[in-house]
Amino acid sequence: MFWETLWPLVLGFGLSGAVQAFVPRSRMERSLGDHRPASVARASGYGMVSSSCSYAASAMAKSLFAKGADFVTAIVFMVASTNLVVELGIVLVVLMGWQFAAAEFTGGPIMIVLLAVLGGWWFSRRDIDAARERLEAPAEPPGGAARPSLRSRAAWADAAGYAISDLTMLRRELVIGYVVAGFLTVLVPVHVWNSVFVHGHGAWTSVENVVVGPFVAVISFVCSIGNVPLAAALWKGGISFGGVVAFIFADLITFPLLMVYRKYYGLRLTVRLLVLLWAAMAVAGLIVQALFSAAGLVPSRTTKPIAPTSFHWGYTTYLNIVFIALLAMLYVLYRRRDRWGGGQGYATDPVCGMQVRTSDAPARVASGDHTVWFCSDHCKERFVASPERYGASPAPASSRH
Repeated sequence: MFWETLWPLVLGFGLSGAVQAFVPRSRMERSLGDHRPASVARASGYGMVSSSCSYAASAMAKSLFAKGADFVTAIVFMVASTNLVVELGIVLVVLMGWQFAAAEFTGGPIMIVLLAVLGGWWFSRRDIDAARERLEAPAEPPGGAARPSLRSRAAWADAAGYAISDLTMLRRELVIGYVVAGFLTVLVPVHVWNSVFVHGHGAWTSVENVVVGPFVAVISFVCSIGNVPLAAALWKGGISFGGVVAFIFADLITFPLLMVYRKYYGLRLTVRLLVLLWAAMAVAGLIVQALFSAAGLVPSRTTKPIAPTSFHWGYTTYLNIVFIALLAMLYVLYRRRDRWGGGQGYATDPVCGMQVRTSDAPARVASGDHTVWFCSDHCKERFVASPERYGASPAPASSRH
């Protein structure tokens, strides 16, 4: 499965890195102060051009909210940044078929509309105000970031930095996702899946599958693009088309991320967020299944392997060779970006390896005579708990931000 999707991964992360480098995020929160249609559309667009990592998306949404963005609109940004990104669509096409990619980009807007319509009613003002008080907004830097030129060698070096850093950041999720999916596909008999997902009960089957699909995501601990191989295994095991869609959407409610939300927003708001996200994922999955069934676009379930079980020469191999060479070029550019004038205003999270803008980094901490920047509080906590592991000394409590 990894070999079949290697070139789409490189292509997706390369495109994502370029977009992140050339689309500035400064002052974003000023245009997301409510959850009216225009703000929701802007949040969706911002999310689509951001990183696909679930942890980074949750941290960025938290930062936007702390700086004044509407809570519902910040959540819309988070959903779009993990479910409407180009790399996810490419991997879905290669591993599962174009129908699943089309379903993802059809169901994503449906889920966003549901969140925007129901969020204002479901979240209480008291819980939102309490959550905002818990958060400390990063200091606003003087001025704003200028949009980099496409002719700038430094900007292209930064784009390579984003691509390599995002791959580094998601290495754990990708490895776990592919390995677990491979073992599930080979070792778990079909009757085991049949006992988890009901079959042959008409509409009840569809409802049960879209509800249970996210539950599997919650306990699987695999988020971001790493859940696509698991989705392929579930599809082969018998889950409905809508259940697969709901499962892919559910990368934002894995158990570790729920703990992150609890820290950010408090228990009450986290529970409400979980309920609304779960409901929106399930309803979006049902609607997508109904639409695709009516249009005759639901693919036939096949008993053949999800991916070839041996290597062979073909277009995938040739594309992989080309994109491995491209990945090597990106890595060299990333390592030598200082020579091109890149890296100005950026820092590397020492925990996960993600490249972050220091002007809008979600977390930071003083270490010795310099500041260390992080993509999320999750990484900051790991660093503070064991700084020597990352070649640093602990900072005094008074210098932490």
